[in-house]
Amino acid sequence: MIRGFLTGLLPLALTAGLFCQNSAPSASAGSAGPVKAYVSAHRQSIVDELEQFLAIPNLASDTANIQKNADALTAMLERRGLKTQLLRVESAPPAVLAWLPADPNKRTVTFYAHYDGQPVEKSNWTQDPWKPVLVNKSTPGAASVEDGESRLYARSASDDKAAIIGLLTALDALQSAHLPLSVNVRFLFEGEEEAGSPHLADILAKYADVLPSDLWVICDGPTNQNGEPQLLFGSRGVLPVRITAFGPSRPLHSGHYGNWAPNPIAEIAHLIARLRTTDAEILITHFYDAVRPLTPSEKAALKNAPAIDAQLKTELNLGRTEGHAPLAEQIMAPSLNVDRIEGGGSGPNPANAIPSSATVYIDFRLVPDQTPPQIKQQLEGYLKTLGYFVVSKTPSAAERQEHERVLQVMWDAGYPPQRTPIDAPVSRALIAAVRTVTGDRLVLLPTIGGSTPSYAFEQQFKKPVIVLPIANYDNNQHAANENLKLKNMWEGIELYAAVMQGLGESWK
Repeated sequence: MIRGFLTGLLPLALTAGLFCQNSAPSASAGSAGPVKAYVSAHRQSIVDELEQFLAIPNLASDTANIQKNADALTAMLERRGLKTQLLRVESAPPAVLAWLPADPNKRTVTFYAHYDGQPVEKSNWTQDPWKPVLVNKSTPGAASVEDGESRLYARSASDDKAAIIGLLTALDALQSAHLPLSVNVRFLFEGEEEAGSPHLADILAKYADVLPSDLWVICDGPTNQNGEPQLLFGSRGVLPVRITAFGPSRPLHSGHYGNWAPNPIAEIAHLIARLRTTDAEILITHFYDAVRPLTPSEKAALKNAPAIDAQLKTELNLGRTEGHAPLAEQIMAPSLNVDRIEGGGSGPNPANAIPSSATVYIDFRLVPDQTPPQIKQQLEGYLKTLGYFVVSKTPSAAERQEHERVLQVMWDAGYPPQRTPIDAPVSRALIAAVRTVTGDRLVLLPTIGGSTPSYAFEQQFKKPVIVLPIANYDNNQHAANENLKLKNMWEGIELYAAVMQGLGESWK
C-alpha cells in the first residue's frame, strides 16, 4: 500500500557527490555571459515572436489552425537556417522535425516540446486566450519586457510554446556569440500532446531512420515550487477513465420515488470511496504490486528536495494534505484523481429529482513499472469483485433490468511512465552542464508529477530521456488565465543554451 511504500524512503548518504551543492561549477562559466547579454538586448523581439505564435489557436483537433501552427513553426526554424521536415501519419497533426548539419564526432541531442494546447472556455478567462496580454499583478499598468515579474497571459504561454521560443532563442544567442555547439542539436515539436499523444509512437516508428539521437530532452512542465530550476529524470504515466452508473430510465421526482429508485450519483459517491481513501491510498486489489522500488540515488535526491510543503499549504489555503509524506515523495507513487462528477441537472436551481445516470471522470498517474493494460485489468476486475456488471458501451434495457448494479467503463488514450537512472553518466553530464548556469540553484528529482510522452522515445529508441522544464510553477496550465512569468523565459533560454554549448564537454 502507499503508506508502506512512502515510509520506506529512509535517509541515505549522498551518492558520489551527485547532490552535493558545493560541487557545482561557477555560474559565470560557459555561455552564460554572452547568452544573458543577447537576451537583455532582444527581450522585446523575443516576446513579440512568442506573442505572434500564441495568437494562433492550437487545439489538436482544430485541423486548419494546427496546420497554421506547424507552418509558422517551420518558418521560424528555417529563418534560423535549420532544415525541417513534417512527420505525418494518418489522422494526426504533423510533428515538426528540425536539425542543423551534424558532426559525426559529436553526440546528438533532440529537444522535444509540443505546440498544441488544452481546450479553452473563453468565459473563464479575463481576456481572449488567443490575444496575449502582458500583465504585472503587483503594479497594474506597469508591465514591461524589462520586468521579469511581468506575465504573459494566453493559452500555451507556458505549456508549451514558451519552451519552443526558449529553445530557438538559445540557438540564436549561441550563434550570435559564435559559440560552438558541443552536441548535434535537433528539435521535435509535436502537435497533439495535450490530446494524449495517440499517434506519437506511430510517428516515431515510421520516421525512426531520421530520428537518431543519443539523448532526448523533454522541454515541458514547470520549475520547482520554490522558484528554482529543476531536472527531472522521469515522468508519470497517465490513464483516464470514465465510469457511469445507471438509475431509472428517466429522471424521477425525488419525493415520489426517493428511497426506492436507486440514485446513480449516490452510487458513484460510494464507488469512489471504495476506490481510494481520503489519504490518497488506492484500494484496488494488488494495485501497488508492480511499483518499482526506488534506487539509493533516487532516495538521496528526495532527501535533498526543497522543503516546499509549508509554503504551498499557505499559498493554496490547505488545512491538510493527503498522504503521509512531502509532495516530492507523494508523486513518486501512483495516484487516482477524481477530475469531476456529472449527474442530474446544472445551474443554480436543483431539480429535486433522481437522475437516470451519473459519471465520474478519473485519471490514474502511473509510475514504473505499471502499464495501462495492467491498470485496466486491475480496475475492471476489482469492480466485478464489488458486484458490478461491467460493460464498455451503453447498456441495453435488458442488461439494466437483469443486473442490480451496472457500470459502463470507458477508457481514454493514455501511456506508461518512464524513468532514467539519476546517477547514469548522461544524467551526471546534463547536471554538470546545467549547473554552469544555475550553480547551487538546481533541484534534482527522479520524476515529474505530471505526464509526458517520454516513454515513447525510450520505448522506440532505447535511449535516455530527461525533463528540463522552464515555466513558472504557478502558470495555470490546463486552466483559464494560463501565463508565463518573463523571468522564467529569460532563465530558461540560458539553461537551454548551457546544454547545447556544454553538454558534450561533460559527457565524455
